Amino acid sequence: MSSVPAELKYTKEHEWIKELSATKFRIGITDYAQSALGDIVYIQLPKLGSEVSANKVCGEVESTKSVSEIYAPISGKVVLANQKLESNPEVINTDPYGDGWIAEIEISTPSLQEVLLSPEEYQSLTA
Repeated sequence: MSSVPAELKYTKEHEWIKELSATKFRIGITDYAQSALGDIVYIQLPKLGSEVSANKVCGEVESTKSVSEIYAPISGKVVLANQKLESNPEVINTDPYGDGWIAEIEISTPSLQEVLLSPEEYQSLTA
């Protein structure tokens, strides 16, 4: 069974989001997603400084099985991308909620308009 940390929010596209401050959030792909993908061999990170829109493609992950798009769970500006993943994308397989995070996004207003899933809702989706 996939790990679903209680302190995170989730999307139907299998991304997770963690609140770092009122306006800054860290994102990544879930344990369920990395497991379904298999061994990750390449990641295209969101571009630093770019504006991303909720539910729109902001990058992609390539595994030995397939290529999967990464969707932004929220709208905002990419203020940090996990550069370590460029040389070690397999970290997403071993630590998707820790060192395998993908980017940090800053929003302009401290209220999230996007629809995110609770851990319980995400577990129901992937059951």
